[in-house]
Amino acid sequence: MHAGFRTLMLGLLCGCIAPAQANVNALSNQDAVAGLKAALEKGSGTAVDLLGRTDGFFGNSAVKIPLPDSMKKTEKLMRGVGLGKYADELVLTMNRAAEAAVPEAKKLFVDSIHKMSVLDAKGILTGGQTAGTEYFKRTTSDQLRARFLPIIKQATAKVKLAESYNRYAQKGAQLGLVKKEQANLDDYVTQKALDGLFHMVGEEEKKIRQNPVQAGSDIIKKVFGALK
Repeated sequence: MHAGFRTLMLGLLCGCIAPAQANVNALSNQDAVAGLKAALEKGSGTAVDLLGRTDGFFGNSAVKIPLPDSMKKTEKLMRGVGLGKYADELVLTMNRAAEAAVPEAKKLFVDSIHKMSVLDAKGILTGGQTAGTEYFKRTTSDQLRARFLPIIKQATAKVKLAESYNRYAQKGAQLGLVKKEQANLDDYVTQKALDGLFHMVGEEEKKIRQNPVQAGSDIIKKVFGALK
């Protein structure tokens, strides 16, 4: 009897290996890796396409970027004196900046997937509903931030209120009144864009795990069906 199969059978008999883990162990390394990579590429690609278009952020309440907490009082005052349109313009610009930046993620995600090891793949398969998304966070966050920031700076530079906000917030940060991560509008939008992107990637990953048949790929069905 093959050693790996004997270990698997003993594990099942003693209850040491959960059925889903056993099913994954029964897959060849080639199938496990191919299925996971196909699923992550599909899910991340869908998330990028949904966000990287007009109203991808602005029209989605789950990821829409609001004004920073540190500017809420200013926003209220502006609206009280009939200047709400400037706050609205800033919110729209922030979300449009995120929508413009997100397409940069697609190639980085694909590169990260191609570098994935067999050990990474099998760990992600059995690691929870958003284990693949967490892998992306670990392997791409720094690169994504570096790609997003220049695009977001270019977009927010068109709105003079952004400059005013940065001056106001940086002074507040020095006095401990504003969180450091909110002291620069471009940094704030970049982080919110990353948060929104990973949120959507996670949602797409959960959909594939819950219903691999709808993914439309035989290898995804085979591999994720083994987890059912």
